[in-house]
Amino acid sequence: MSGKEGKMAPGRAALRLTGVSPASFRALSSAVAGGFPKQVKVVEVGPRDGLQNEKGVVPTPVKIQLIDMLSDAGLPVIEATSFVSPKWVPQMADHVQVLQGIRRSPGVTYPVLTPNLKGFEAALAAGAGEVSIFGAASEPFSKKNINCSIDESLQRFGEVLTAAKGAGVPVRGYVSCVLGCPYQGKVAPAKVAEVSKKMYSMGCYEISLGDTIGVGTPGGMKDMLSAVLGEVPVEALAVHCHDTYGQALANVLMALQMGVRVVDSSVAGLGGCPYAQGASGNVATEDLVYMLHGLGVHTGVNLQKLMEAGAFICQALNRRTNSKVAQASCRL
Repeated sequence: MSGKEGKMAPGRAALRLTGVSPASFRALSSAVAGGFPKQVKVVEVGPRDGLQNEKGVVPTPVKIQLIDMLSDAGLPVIEATSFVSPKWVPQMADHVQVLQGIRRSPGVTYPVLTPNLKGFEAALAAGAGEVSIFGAASEPFSKKNINCSIDESLQRFGEVLTAAKGAGVPVRGYVSCVLGCPYQGKVAPAKVAEVSKKMYSMGCYEISLGDTIGVGTPGGMKDMLSAVLGEVPVEALAVHCHDTYGQALANVLMALQMGVRVVDSSVAGLGGCPYAQGASGNVATEDLVYMLHGLGVHTGVNLQKLMEAGAFICQALNRRTNSKVAQASCRL
């Protein structure tokens, strides 16, 4: 090793191995210590992404209590519900009652999913302060999930973003199937970068990159993020990893090492995808928080209260938690 390499800042060599230009990581110098961010924002998607995949309709009071318990646990962002047609997702038909029934904690945001302008207008009327739109990096998945092509979906999003800007409402964007699609198989990193760039350019303040069917590995995550980082600032990126193949935490770890500071997760590992049969839930929030705290990364989340929320919803659903941390804690 040369003298110059010996003086390289911690984590710099690891970043170089990702294949991304060093210029893409200049903004990380003050935010990353020892290869990991000092703080990570955990976005809880269980009440929406988790419960929408339940076969039965979860009672509205149960949803409200779950969200209130998650608020008490210190989660900074809790995706509350989805303003989609009850015809397509009947589990979210009570979106107005849920959004208006929760106890809003100071400093916590409660975004809702809106597929189009009609959904956005309904969400705004119900008191939504932030919304999310959802696209895909896979053409067949886009057609199965939202009944239109990727280009058509972007046109719909344009209407939502214009209306949201006029109303002063922040918009978050989801890109599904970034590491694989149940209908087409592999998805090119360049396609993920293309769709992410378009959504960010349209006005989404944050782009959540979703491994919808949980087939990704750290190597695939590295390649995909390397492509996206060439088009979207790392400060505007989040990862959303389902755990179908048990790779979610490893994929999150890779994303953290590449500078991502926002991670989506689902309490008790609830969820799946109605249009991706066999896909398991998102990485369990309990497991994510346990790992982050073990790395010395600040989240602001109380793990004990989080596990109580997970136990509550699992009891209500009459199922066992998918969180390894919760399972282990019950045996100790």
